[in-house]
Amino acid sequence: MTATLPTRSLGTTGPRVSVLGLGCMGMSALYGESDRAESLATIHAALDAGVTLLDTGDFYGMGHNELLINEALRTAPGAAREHALISVKFGALRTVEGGFTGYDGRPEAVKNFAAYSLQRLGTDHIDIYRIARVDPDVPIEETVGALAELVQAGHVRHIGLSEVGADTLRRAAAVAPIADLQIEYSLLSRSIEEKILPAARELGIGVTAYGVLSRGLISGHFTRDRELAPGDFRGMSPRFQGDNLRRNLDLVDGLRAVAEAKGVTVAQTAIAWVLAQGPRHGTDIVPLIGARRRDRLAEALGALDVTLDAEDLAAVEQAVPAGAAAGERYPAAQMAHLDSEH
Repeated sequence: MTATLPTRSLGTTGPRVSVLGLGCMGMSALYGESDRAESLATIHAALDAGVTLLDTGDFYGMGHNELLINEALRTAPGAAREHALISVKFGALRTVEGGFTGYDGRPEAVKNFAAYSLQRLGTDHIDIYRIARVDPDVPIEETVGALAELVQAGHVRHIGLSEVGADTLRRAAAVAPIADLQIEYSLLSRSIEEKILPAARELGIGVTAYGVLSRGLISGHFTRDRELAPGDFRGMSPRFQGDNLRRNLDLVDGLRAVAEAKGVTVAQTAIAWVLAQGPRHGTDIVPLIGARRRDRLAEALGALDVTLDAEDLAAVEQAVPAGAAAGERYPAAQMAHLDSEH
């Protein structure tokens, strides 16, 4: 029998989803080799634990991740499959070699991307559909207008956005209802608190937070002498380089002291902190957990049993103050694509 988890609404117009979602990217891309059998087992374990939100992108492994989710859902028990919701990002342009060359938000491209995703996922609709990054050459109103047409046609249930700033969020919401904004949010990435979270609250838009463990940096499992596998994105990430890595892991040491005092893990403390931010900011926030293995998934789910009171939150934020991260969250070329940072 599938377990149940607490749920949160993705804004005023979106669906109710489990309080934690499963981010599936690492099962197909950007973190080196992954184990297909373990990936499928992890998705099944998440569904069995009551996780209802699976997050993917059509460019994760150039379709590999969508096909993986298709297989996982086809082989999952009926009850778990029935309650699963799929969130898909689209728009990234890739090369055969795996490079990124930009984003395409033209209406005809939006519908093209959706057609391929529906086929790979083996479903007649996508629960939440969002462009991964704003196409600077296409007004967001045109991209969202195309998404609204997909909703009207029944191919998409809800419209989401990803990594957009407050002004773009308002422009998009003026065209069609927006369920949620997917954006990086963690102890090391708190810039959304100033303008973006207030805009989401004002517009009734939920937040799905990715990178809550900063790509493993604040998981408690990343060591100073770790050698990354070929193809691991973190090999190019500023926060994982040289002095930046040392300074960031010093912050993790401080967080570890807080976690150990509570008898929980570093990862559970970091996830619990993000879970606590929704009530603090008046916005529904659903953290996405990028677990690729069942043991990491189990650890993350344990964060739901962690309660951080005001004293705990103060201790966490003293260990990892806002703005304390060393290095940007992406290399400069990718930072340039983030509407949320401009």
